[in-house]
Amino acid sequence: MVAQIKTAQIKTKPTKNNQNQTKTNPTDLKSPKSASIVTPIKGNVQVFIAPHRNLYADIIAQGLRVAGQGTQVLLVQPFQTGINQGLKNPRRLVENLEWLRCEAQRDLSQDDIELTDVEKLAVLELWEYAKVAIKLEHASLVILDEANLLVARSLITEEELLEVLETRSSKVNVILTGASMPSRIADYADQVTHRRS
Repeated sequence: MVAQIKTAQIKTKPTKNNQNQTKTNPTDLKSPKSASIVTPIKGNVQVFIAPHRNLYADIIAQGLRVAGQGTQVLLVQPFQTGINQGLKNPRRLVENLEWLRCEAQRDLSQDDIELTDVEKLAVLELWEYAKVAIKLEHASLVILDEANLLVARSLITEEELLEVLETRSSKVNVILTGASMPSRIADYADQVTHRRS
């Protein structure tokens, strides 16, 4: 998880030659500014690309491990569906792991189907929820399954997805999965894992 690091400040002391000069106020704009030695650590973005459309055990295990340590985890599967699911009916694997799937009557991840307007709204509702969680640190780990389909189906743009990653809270780690991933998203990620069949 992300460690908090306190930044040290460099302070300048007046030299003996400058003792007779007028003392400056520390808040004066002309006085030397303190500099940060350490850059704050930002959460990681991981991308998992696999030919199979299933959530791998090690990703679930990572979510369970983080949740077991007392931190919030959000798992969003916008194209995996179930009756009585969606934002109003989240599932919980453990106390700190919230698992959301789209409320729909059929599997939305199939390539050969056209989403209805109701299905598009249900998928985008989950995306908006995940977007807020990433930006405002509602969870320290956000797993977005089949994120590539959001872009591939023109529900969001690649630029929007990239902007969400770039403007995320510094304490949020993000995992994106998919059968493929837009190149700019993969290039931005801290870690990209390609799985073989």
